[in-house]
Amino acid sequence: MSSTLTTRRGTAVAAALLSAALLLTACGSDGNGTGDKAAAGTSGDKAAGTRSVKAENGYVEIPAAPRRIVTIGNTNLPFIDLGGKPVGVTEVSDSDLAVLPKEQKAAYEAAEVVGSSGGDVDLEKLAALKPDLILVQFHSNDWDKVGKRLESIAPTLLWGLDTEWKAFAGEIATAGNVTDELGRQKAEFEKKIVKIKETYGKTIDDTKFVDVSRGDWSDPGTFYIADIGCSEIARDDIGLDLPEAAEGKDPLAYESLPFEQVAELSEYDVITYPVDAEGRPAEPFVPVTETNTWKTLPTVTSGRALGVFCPGNNSYGPVLRYLDSLDSALATLAGKL
Repeated sequence: MSSTLTTRRGTAVAAALLSAALLLTACGSDGNGTGDKAAAGTSGDKAAGTRSVKAENGYVEIPAAPRRIVTIGNTNLPFIDLGGKPVGVTEVSDSDLAVLPKEQKAAYEAAEVVGSSGGDVDLEKLAALKPDLILVQFHSNDWDKVGKRLESIAPTLLWGLDTEWKAFAGEIATAGNVTDELGRQKAEFEKKIVKIKETYGKTIDDTKFVDVSRGDWSDPGTFYIADIGCSEIARDDIGLDLPEAAEGKDPLAYESLPFEQVAELSEYDVITYPVDAEGRPAEPFVPVTETNTWKTLPTVTSGRALGVFCPGNNSYGPVLRYLDSLDSALATLAGKL
């Protein structure tokens, strides 16, 4: 019998589909949840073959050098970004896949898909891969409902949805034994941050920015002010003066604003908005750019509306691409403020 558990990318696990009587173990398990040790490339000697790693589900004994890693949910692309080659993945959206560098897309496509981006994960299919490590991110409140079933297949590390992205990348790198690439990416990130702050220091200090966006999930005729995602990096790491929610309140990005309020963006010196890798307005944001209100905004007509490409913000690789795009956009402001 094929059994499934349901996870949702970026949302809580819907565990109702699980049978309470179901306990699926991996083929060839040694009884300790470590799977096939020949496939894992580890020994039973903890001192030599395993190490203890802390995740949201506590300290977990994992192989010192895991070889067969399955990534579930939001761990897929950060692990691949760090040079990892998972044997199993869950689906990612077409839009996420489209912006991956060629070699990362190849690594993703070489893996076995064990579940959908927002739906079922086939436990039997996952177990058949004989993983020696499972990396997973979903809502921590649901861990008690599904965690034991994953741990019965292989050592499993959990991260909650509120894990800060730098910590997330660092912990995935440590678990997946890809820390060399993490170190290179971190150094490049720090270098780019310093360059932007030094090059555009006066603009950063004297300019009032707003980051606006719209998703394919947004209601018709609405947009939102972005204060999470890549705008957090612009605000917290670079120092752009961007609006954010008051402490303890929901992010501004959770509030849908009608197109009529586009006119209110005129109170800001510079607007940033999402574009694709070619610099064209991101498809969900196109309806905003087509409104007369947008077209006649003084910020837009004076060239102070900047399209910025953000392919993701949960690992260093896509963030580095975002910083390059932001750098190029800020350069166009010369003489316009």
